[in-house]
Amino acid sequence: MARRLILIEGLPGSGKSTTAKMVSKILIGQGKKVQLFQEGNLDHPADYEGVAFYHAEDFEALLTTYEDYREILESNAIAYDQGVLIPYGKMKEQRGIELPDQVVGDIFSRDIYEISFAQNVKLITEKWQNFTKNVLSTNDDSITIFECCFIQNPLTMGLVKCNQSKEQNVQYVLGLGRIIHALNPLLIYIDQKDISYTFDKAISERPKEWSEGFINYYTNQGFGQAQGYQGVQGTVQVLQERKKLESEIYGLLEMDKVWLDNSDYDLEACRRKLEKILE
Repeated sequence: MARRLILIEGLPGSGKSTTAKMVSKILIGQGKKVQLFQEGNLDHPADYEGVAFYHAEDFEALLTTYEDYREILESNAIAYDQGVLIPYGKMKEQRGIELPDQVVGDIFSRDIYEISFAQNVKLITEKWQNFTKNVLSTNDDSITIFECCFIQNPLTMGLVKCNQSKEQNVQYVLGLGRIIHALNPLLIYIDQKDISYTFDKAISERPKEWSEGFINYYTNQGFGQAQGYQGVQGTVQVLQERKKLESEIYGLLEMDKVWLDNSDYDLEACRRKLEKILE
């Protein structure tokens, strides 16, 4: 069976972005056609970035509240399952649409990664189903590469934000794995043995706004808040729990998979390992 999908996963700072680009480059060098979708892509075919979901009655309430922006909101809304999707990320970055902070804040509150866990699972699962169906319906033999949306995003929602049970989180990801089975996926998990060192390295290399937002997200809601974790150390403790859960999910997934140790951040060694994996 031809491989149509490669998934790159790992904790923040583990080297997912670099690895995804390297995998793409290696495959292109082999003469393969490749589509690479990295974190934050507004056109992601299996995930949502900068998209809010409103039930029909809630959307009408939004329009009534912000009557001056009704035309803009209605013209950009996409009908979906007795409601609408609002791609506010695209509206801002690609179409140059300016909305007041209060409007943006209200829309963000319905972001697909801010709504209830059950609704998130439903929307994300349907998105993966549509992606798989679309890939199988085409004669295109290209390989799609996804960075971090297969395990990281579901657990960020289920564990970090909503503190759902282990079983619910595991079944969320395993359900997505069953959906993509026909694409003969390969999962490459980028491992870092010292999570504290990895996170400190990410903090030192990224803007202060990123680390402050990340720490706040990981400690002031969901699992971190329930455990009373705070600051950098508390964030590392949540990441350790996430790593433990991801390791368990990795073992349960029925697909081709590779656990790749990148603790040394040795790009050349990583490239050689990937070339062997992708032969």
